[in-house]
Amino acid sequence: MHNHSRLLLLFFLCLPFFSISQYTYAEKLGFPKGSKVLILHVDDAGMSKESNEGVFESIEKGVANSFSIMMPCPWVPEIFSYLKKNPAADAGLHLTMNAEWKDYRWPPVAGPQEVPGLIDPQGAMWSGVLEVVLHAKPNEIAKEIEAQIRRSRRAGWEPTHLDSHMGTLFAQPSFMEQYLTIGMREKIPVMFPGGHATLANKTNGGILTVQQAQKIGERLWQAGLPVIDDLHNFSYGFTYPKQKVSDQELQKIAAENYIRSFKTLEPGITMVIMHCSVAADHFSHISSSGTIRRADWLAMQSPELKKYLQENNIILTTWRELMERRKKLISASGG
Repeated sequence: MHNHSRLLLLFFLCLPFFSISQYTYAEKLGFPKGSKVLILHVDDAGMSKESNEGVFESIEKGVANSFSIMMPCPWVPEIFSYLKKNPAADAGLHLTMNAEWKDYRWPPVAGPQEVPGLIDPQGAMWSGVLEVVLHAKPNEIAKEIEAQIRRSRRAGWEPTHLDSHMGTLFAQPSFMEQYLTIGMREKIPVMFPGGHATLANKTNGGILTVQQAQKIGERLWQAGLPVIDDLHNFSYGFTYPKQKVSDQELQKIAAENYIRSFKTLEPGITMVIMHCSVAADHFSHISSSGTIRRADWLAMQSPELKKYLQENNIILTTWRELMERRKKLISASGG
């Protein structure tokens, strides 16, 4: 698993084990008791042409149903064009505080004068999460989050949710507080597994206690936002052949990886994070993760994976649907 994926999991995946809550957030939002509900979510939209094509095809030809946009990146305009043609899409913001690739980088949306702590000597965002923690101030994090939301709204798109690129917003409690506070203030759902988090609880020694994580979930719920129960962020850890294989073979292996991991799902709403990209040969000039990203793209189009979801009565949902369900509950309760 790549280092930035480990950091994304640091906040969530290192919580002490605790038993499944009697009531999942899926049930609270009106899904049948015991339902396994998935958001099949693609990160990194707007990062590159290959990333965009991976998003579009995974949704239009496959089972993926949600994605998030890296607002500082150069291929965002194509995403806005897509959203104008697909206004019902489930598209949030992949809040970006890093530019991690060696020769393919971007500056913050807010600009150097507003967020100097987010900028490295090249004038781009820092590559690593730790560098952001060491240099950026919480108010700069807030300014950049707000700038990325403004850019989306200025283009005519209201984000369906917020999440964090490389997990940077979970690497520092004060950063996470900005993330949560802005989401609640702007009434935009935020990615935070405030339910049973069974997949997340694989090791001990996390930053948050179980009680603290659950309190954050309750805080988001009381603010009128939907909450997910669990987080599946395993695809960077899937094993693939080192030698080049055909797309057919890669798809078969990728689908098997996802199916194997889905067998561990517990009832509730689980957000499944992936990085679908067509990742042609020249993608190697951007990142060494091309095989994993291409495998994600192929897996979402796999007939075997689609069949597994259908035969096991797994419900697919989106952040847009979750927010609509939450609003209906608020309306029904009279406030």
